[in-house]
Amino acid sequence: MKHSLLDADEALRPASVGMTTGVDAQASHLVEVWGDTVDIRHLAWSVALGIGISLGAFFLANYLLALYVHDAAMTRAYAMLVGLAGCLIAGAVCAKLFRPKREVVDQASDTARREEVLDQLAAEAGGLGFVADLPLPVATEMKELGLYDVFLKHEQRIEASKRALDEGFAAPNTNTPASKESS
Repeated sequence: MKHSLLDADEALRPASVGMTTGVDAQASHLVEVWGDTVDIRHLAWSVALGIGISLGAFFLANYLLALYVHDAAMTRAYAMLVGLAGCLIAGAVCAKLFRPKREVVDQASDTARREEVLDQLAAEAGGLGFVADLPLPVATEMKELGLYDVFLKHEQRIEASKRALDEGFAAPNTNTPASKESS
């Protein structure tokens, strides 16, 4: 099931943008965490730095505040705020030290494959819905990504095929028993 979702994501991407992970000798160190590709060694260093900076900030603030604030609950509460600030600082430091491991590569996408994936998604429970029903922010984002027209064309194609089927079924029904009796 996960493999088909990855194929669906790849097929629905606009023609000008695709994301791939560089494959080389370091690929064995790469893992997927929360939908992003990370180097396991950098992840371990990031966790260690996060713990060190945030706990260090907490304990230092707790010690320094205890010298001036005599209410232990207030000291601990303010020290926790400083510890949270330490988490943010640790995040910024790790983001600067360890750059993302993905590469954005231009690639052409197969229109037939897109239609196949949209047909599969429409066949699932709930279907795709209608482009006209989308909230304005979602429609705007889909237009920016180049997906709005893809879904709109798919919707128009489905409607046209439904009309053709309805017309195809209506034509043979002209020879109803009532019309045979009148002949």
